[in-house]
Amino acid sequence: MIENTFGINIVPENDAARLDALKRYRITDTPSEESFDGIARLSAKIFDVPISLLSLVDAESVFFKANIGMGKATRANRGKSLCALAILDEKVTVFEDALKEPCLLANPNVTGDLGLRFYAGAPLVTHDGFLIGTLCIIDRKSRIFSDADRTILESLAKTAMDQIELRRSSLDTIDEVKQVNLQLSEAQKKLENAVSELAEFNMEMEATNDELNKVNNELSKSYDLTVLLNNNLKNSEQRLKSFISKAPVAFGILTGRKLIIEVANDMILKIWNKSSSVIGKPLAKALPELKGEPYFSILDDVFTSGITYIGDTAHVKMETEGTVNDCYFDFIYEPLKNEHGKSTAIIVIANEVTDRIKKGKKLEELNQQLKIALHAGQLGSYNLDLKSGIMSCSEICKANYGVAKHDAFNFEDLMNSILPEYREYVKKEVDNAVKSRLPYQAEYMIKWPDGSLHWMSASGLPSYNDAGDPAHMIGVTVDITKRKNYEVQKDDFLGIASHELKTPITSLKATIQLLTKLKGNPGHEMVPRLIDQASGSMKRLNALVDDLLNMHRISEGQLELKKEIFNVYKMLNNCCNDIRFMGKYNLNIEGDPNAFVFADENRIEQVVINFVNNAVKYAPNSRDIYLQVETLDNDLVKISVKDNGDGIDPAIQPFIFDRYYRANHQGKKYSGLGLGLYISSEIIKRHKGEIGVESEIGKGSRFWFTLPCKQLE
Repeated sequence: MIENTFGINIVPENDAARLDALKRYRITDTPSEESFDGIARLSAKIFDVPISLLSLVDAESVFFKANIGMGKATRANRGKSLCALAILDEKVTVFEDALKEPCLLANPNVTGDLGLRFYAGAPLVTHDGFLIGTLCIIDRKSRIFSDADRTILESLAKTAMDQIELRRSSLDTIDEVKQVNLQLSEAQKKLENAVSELAEFNMEMEATNDELNKVNNELSKSYDLTVLLNNNLKNSEQRLKSFISKAPVAFGILTGRKLIIEVANDMILKIWNKSSSVIGKPLAKALPELKGEPYFSILDDVFTSGITYIGDTAHVKMETEGTVNDCYFDFIYEPLKNEHGKSTAIIVIANEVTDRIKKGKKLEELNQQLKIALHAGQLGSYNLDLKSGIMSCSEICKANYGVAKHDAFNFEDLMNSILPEYREYVKKEVDNAVKSRLPYQAEYMIKWPDGSLHWMSASGLPSYNDAGDPAHMIGVTVDITKRKNYEVQKDDFLGIASHELKTPITSLKATIQLLTKLKGNPGHEMVPRLIDQASGSMKRLNALVDDLLNMHRISEGQLELKKEIFNVYKMLNNCCNDIRFMGKYNLNIEGDPNAFVFADENRIEQVVINFVNNAVKYAPNSRDIYLQVETLDNDLVKISVKDNGDGIDPAIQPFIFDRYYRANHQGKKYSGLGLGLYISSEIIKRHKGEIGVESEIGKGSRFWFTLPCKQLE
């Protein structure tokens, strides 16, 4: 049985026939050859990887015919080598990040000292369709492998397979020549025997001639085969030149100390903005515009020292279809040396990394947007080292805990800031998140250094090192004190709402019960009073329901406004008639009788009625109520409702337009949901106006709002 670390079947159905096909090439367990080493070396250079292998997959092992970057290794276990996967598919097998491939998580090449992260292998396909090995490249870091890269690797693998076919043909030819030599030797022995046995020579001459004819035929076939091999070699060379010429990477060879341009493919000519006419010229004459640039001195140093030079993100302006674009390239100057170690030429390889640079810039923009979003949402970010407890916190994160931006704030400090009754809960949530590898989420109360209490919401995601041990917790915090207070207000409001709705319903129910008993006596003296009482309960119930409906519309953004131009003075004269009919209060209208506004008249009347009803409710002894209209200089109209009641405490004035404020009111008890002023405030805000109150204890209150005189743009 073959050892298998991949967890999937790695033996193809035709493996027996495939192994027979491999044996006929007689290449396994043979010494390295420069033709194959050269292809592997070129692959490593083109793709800028540390390791390139030309491998042949045998029954239980993988033989390395060419090895660049893997030391002196000549074989690997088939059940551990990724080449065993590459022969399962005629297409290029690619693992851009081995740590994301379930079948590689137990592979010792990934988890062991090699640290394999990237693998790409193009299969070596025989002329009759068997996959006998791969040309593969390996890196210790993950990387992107494009369709163009796959095409290049497939072309190199095809060239390598051509070399294997040529090698096999040569071996077959050698065997045939040996056989011919053996036959000649036997014929020679026969001739020697013929000399000593002259009598038999004539009898055997015809047989000998036949043998010689066969030998001549074999030699003729051998010659034809040699011619065919030479033609194949020329075709392979032409294919390699064509591949280099059309390769998506820039490739060139500069020969001698004068750097004569010997080879320049289409891409490098495009970068230089030159035609193929520069081939054969010294680089300095072909590209005079580079005079004064550092490239010539760098090339001279590479030629002199024999040391490779690697350049990073060189900027080049390239013209494509009439448009000049900014492009970026990584490039290598690799010296070619003779048998004495002297530099004879320089290979120039450049790979475009424009997309990588643009993605890097895009990532920077996204990071900046993230910072802006965190700041806008008052989200504090942190990075907790789970082993040491040291935290790296943003300024907002520290501010959420009442800590100055320059002060240290680690996990121990965080736990000490949490109220004791929440500490065990928070620690348990963090431990559960780390153990289960799930996000962490907790809400808890903290105490700032100044003694104030705040609600905090924290979330995070644990991360782990290569060994699988927990390393960090990265997350965000946000102060939710306002939200928590709002939830308390909402709960209080629901209690008050249920009570306020129950009161008129109970009263209405009792009234209807009494009227039911008196339905046989409609002239009874209590009937009119009970009808008035039922009408009052219905009116009160209708007002409560209207407040709730308006609140819902505002929350859902469905409060519709039907704006038109109308006279404010006239609207004030027509509203609040129920208050006038009571005869207890005088509604005095003052100010500009010609003031017009662009607004929803019904909604504005609703605001005025709310102000007047509040004056009646909270200032019952103020018989005179003043409705005032004032035209301001900035195309605004100011409408006020003033009473002479007890006034409003300055401490609570900033909160009276808040939602549910009535639910938190301390002091006198009044009916209602506490939504009227909040709804009024929202109506005025949707008209692009302002709303406010002016009040002094013992001197009454003035509620006011402003509206535009004309339609706003």
